[in-house]
Order: sequence, then C-alpha cells, then structure tokens
Amino acid sequence: MADAPVHLKYTTDHEWVELNGDIATIGITAYAQESLGDLVFVELPEVGITITSGDDFAVVESVKAASEVYTPVSGEVTETNEELGDSPEMINENPYTDGWIAKVKLSDKSELDEMMTAEEYQEYINQLEA
Repeated sequence: MADAPVHLKYTTDHEWVELNGDIATIGITAYAQESLGDLVFVELPEVGITITSGDDFAVVESVKAASEVYTPVSGEVTETNEELGDSPEMINENPYTDGWIAKVKLSDKSELDEMMTAEEYQEYINQLEA
C-alpha cells in the first residue's frame, strides 16, 4: 500500500483532506481504494450544495461493492472532479492527486484539528491489519 502523504489529514473512514487556503480537497485513501478493488463508478456531489462534516456526499462503486464517502469537513462544494465520471479508475491509479473527489469551501477550519496526521493514520491502518 502506498504511504499516506504527510501533508494531508485523514479520517477513520479513510478519507483525506488537503487544505489550500480555505478550500479543502477531499478524496479517499489508498487503503480505501485497495479495499474496494477496481472502481467502476463514482457519484459526485452537486456543486453549490452545503455539506456538514459526517454527511455522506459521494458514492464510489467497485466490482465488489458500493461505498459511501463521508465528508470530514463542512462547507460549500465548489468543484467536483468531473473526469471521474468517465474514468473512475483514476482513484485506483492515484487516489491522492488525480483521484480527488470534490473541493469544499470550509465553514469551520477547526474540524481539521479532529483529523489524523499521516503518521497517526498509518498507525491506525496497521492496527486494522493486525
């Protein structure tokens, strides 16, 4: 499994967040996409909707199962990765760059304080695999 990039924050539901100013880019981790297997469909959130931390806001579907993606932050969806509609495998190929799901204008940056660092997330994964 690919190491979790150190500049991101992580959730126990295997989402990641990258902060750029007040915009959070959200995706699923390498661990999540490997667990799901080959992705065949991604249902993206609507641009302009307001989401609350913990809400399911997207769905990723693989040959094995469909899984909801939960937003770790609150705010307004400002952009979605439309390329995933035609190429959901981008999440499998590179979940931390090309495979991002949505960008959200944060309403509460302090929510990021509740998330794990890369090191903490790696320890969490190690416990799951033990």
